[in-house]
Amino acid sequence: MRIPFSLVFLVFVLVEIALFIMVGGAIGVLATLGLVLFGMIAGVLLLRWHGVAALSRARAEMEAGRPPARQLAQGAALAAATLLIVLPGFLTDLIGVLLFVPQVRGALSDWVRRRVPVTTKTATQSRPRPASGPVVELDQSEYDAAPRPDSPWRQDRESGA
Repeated sequence: MRIPFSLVFLVFVLVEIALFIMVGGAIGVLATLGLVLFGMIAGVLLLRWHGVAALSRARAEMEAGRPPARQLAQGAALAAATLLIVLPGFLTDLIGVLLFVPQVRGALSDWVRRRVPVTTKTATQSRPRPASGPVVELDQSEYDAAPRPDSPWRQDRESGA
């Protein structure tokens, strides 16, 4: 039985609100807002740092002639982690921090790999295909190569004529 996304999203938002209320009641409103602001700033810094590192690892793989699929997947997981940390909320911060653990990212990668078919294509130089219909070959004497005076492609035409 599949659970509708809207129901999962609603439960997620309600849990996030409940956590805000619980943390706010335990440590106070200003401290709660300070934690949220700290998480957002930390997420932005992590995104900047890990994003550049992931792109450089992917570039190194491409320069070595290997497909950078694993590095791109790791980079995407780290980008999702930092995005979750940037979003205000404690549950999103927890999920984001968990995605920074390599074993969690590996398990998530394995789970996605089992469910998503991945195909790769290599670049090949394409050759012109032979014509499928009849080919009519003409000698130079069989067609007129003289330029037409009314052709718009003539360069000696006066502009505006």
